[in-house]
Amino acid sequence: MRPRVRVRYRKVAIRAATAIEGEGVTAYEIIRKKRDGGELTGEEIEYFVRSYTGGEIPDYQAAALLMAIVLIGMSAGETADLTMAMMRSGDVIDLSDIPGVKVDKHSTGGVGDKVSLVLAPLVAACGVPVPMVSGRALGHTGGTLDKLEAIPGLRTDLSVREFRDLLRGIGVAMIGQTDEMVPADRELYALRDTTATVESIPLISASIMSKKIAEGADALVLDVKTGSGAFMQEEAMARELARAMIDIGVRMGKRVRALITDMDQPLGRAVGNAVEVAEAIETLRGEGPDDLRALCLALGSEMLRMGERAASEEEALTLLADAISSGRALQRFREMVAAQGGDARVIDDPSLLPSAPLQMEARAEASGYVQGIETREVGQAAAELGAGRATKESSIDHGVGIMIEKKVGDHAEKGEPLARILARSEQAGIRCVQRIVDAYGLGDRPGSVPPLVRSTVE
Repeated sequence: MRPRVRVRYRKVAIRAATAIEGEGVTAYEIIRKKRDGGELTGEEIEYFVRSYTGGEIPDYQAAALLMAIVLIGMSAGETADLTMAMMRSGDVIDLSDIPGVKVDKHSTGGVGDKVSLVLAPLVAACGVPVPMVSGRALGHTGGTLDKLEAIPGLRTDLSVREFRDLLRGIGVAMIGQTDEMVPADRELYALRDTTATVESIPLISASIMSKKIAEGADALVLDVKTGSGAFMQEEAMARELARAMIDIGVRMGKRVRALITDMDQPLGRAVGNAVEVAEAIETLRGEGPDDLRALCLALGSEMLRMGERAASEEEALTLLADAISSGRALQRFREMVAAQGGDARVIDDPSLLPSAPLQMEARAEASGYVQGIETREVGQAAAELGAGRATKESSIDHGVGIMIEKKVGDHAEKGEPLARILARSEQAGIRCVQRIVDAYGLGDRPGSVPPLVRSTVE
């Protein structure tokens, strides 16, 4: 935790003065330059990232620069420089001695998006090593690490050596940034979450790609969300984000491909942490919601082809289906959970996962078809229950969540549940119920469901 700003103000001012004499740059000048529309040099970006990570620049100045970037933007060169500076803030893992093409997947964040929990062990079970460095809850979206940590005992804070050993031994590891890996992103990620500076293509791109390059993957498949529950709600913006990340990957010698996918309603039916783990287990068993399974197969197909395990989409889909039906994918997840210290009994008995003591129903106030869902509202309602973070220091309640009963196109009778709320307190549950009811739009005709995969960007 960073010291309070008042305590550090004088120290920062002294250090800034030293920077003027030694390097000709200060945090103040960098903030002002970007605020006024200037393009930052690689040296300025490197200085800012290094100094903030080292504790020489306080949160309030870093937040000011982040907001200037949100409002002004960054060029492709600046974004690449930011990515490199963040990557160089820690160790870069070399996985070249581990056989096979290492392929990772990253989602830009959605509501109910537990795809990584399914996809990593599924693809690994097909013979492609999956080194996955993931993030935590950000804004209205859940975090893969928070979901994994709903499994009692499971550790995501593995060292680089443990990460490599797992990848070599079972072909998959899902961890967070270690102390040695991309510390700048860990610091900035938490700050963005609490300063309304999440929705920025350069910041999102640099955050994602700095981790993915540092983790040592050879190739990357991106799941770029668009719609009411995505950070990039307009498809054109999602495409721009995809192109920005692909550009960074090309500059760094990595193969990157992106799918633009729908987030106009929650993915699957579970929104939270433990409830999403349970739904991921169902999907690995060959059950689970159709949309979640379909997206996992689409992304998995790309990963198998990039990993040179399948020559065509048809071959890839056959391999994925077999890994599920044979039980190999679920077994790989079990092995990963156990190897990372988790209670593998949850695979067979999800009731061992954390749960909330209260259940309430958000009921339709009139009969009609679901024409649309304000998906961001659903995510924010789950975060308010405790499934997300209000501040950098907030803890996650793994047991709370929302179970979606009606999706776009479904019919609901008056008084019928639209969703079930799993809450820690009655007051929190009541607030969530009203938010969910308000998030649903009902009408005389069914709403249209956009394609799950809208397009591919290469």
